[in-house]
Amino acid sequence: MTGPLVVAIDGPSGVGKSTVGRELARRLGIPYLDTGAMYRAVGLLAERSGVTLPIADPDRVVALASGADVRVTGMAGDARTYLDGEDVSAEIRRPSISLYASAVSAIPGVRRQLASFQRRLALSGGGVLEGRDIGTKVVPETPAKFFLDASLEVRARRRNLELDAKGRPEPYEKVRGEMEARDLADSTRSDSPLRCDESYVRVDTSNLTPGEVVERCLAALLSLGRASEEAG
Repeated sequence: MTGPLVVAIDGPSGVGKSTVGRELARRLGIPYLDTGAMYRAVGLLAERSGVTLPIADPDRVVALASGADVRVTGMAGDARTYLDGEDVSAEIRRPSISLYASAVSAIPGVRRQLASFQRRLALSGGGVLEGRDIGTKVVPETPAKFFLDASLEVRARRRNLELDAKGRPEPYEKVRGEMEARDLADSTRSDSPLRCDESYVRVDTSNLTPGEVVERCLAALLSLGRASEEAG
């Protein structure tokens, strides 16, 4: 791949994609684009518009997404998400919105709209993009692909602690159940399901700190760079 550096970070909820992505972008000096936040914003819009789960009228959600102004900042130190000019960065992290995000992301019309926007951003200025299909659908040609994973128990515990720290506590079993439901939905949807193939560098974050994950990613990127130079 020629042009700006594009790093894809995919994986399920709670593996540390956002934390790692922000720090990796900062270390590399390139933009950070939280693509998952865009789906969460559309999910929040659907919830606010009275759409219930499971979604019975996907065309309505496509229409909502078409008329919405969803933006993500490219600043790694303070990534923000805006929905029609409103900063919804905190609200989209509610566990219930995770389920909405998974539901709207399974709608092909919504995915096409957001994936096209994400691809243009990535190819125009580079960046670290994290989500669930960045390396398979949004920018499949980039060689810099990482798949972060961890056990369901570890991920649910992390999310539980994160919500406690933000003053929005939820029972562990509820968080775990919602995360498990999203895992199933993301991995079984017909359009761009969550997948890890041989093109990715897989990192199990279960027993690693975010800093250790970042260092592994940087080391892998360095190896990719050397391999590219030798091939050239």
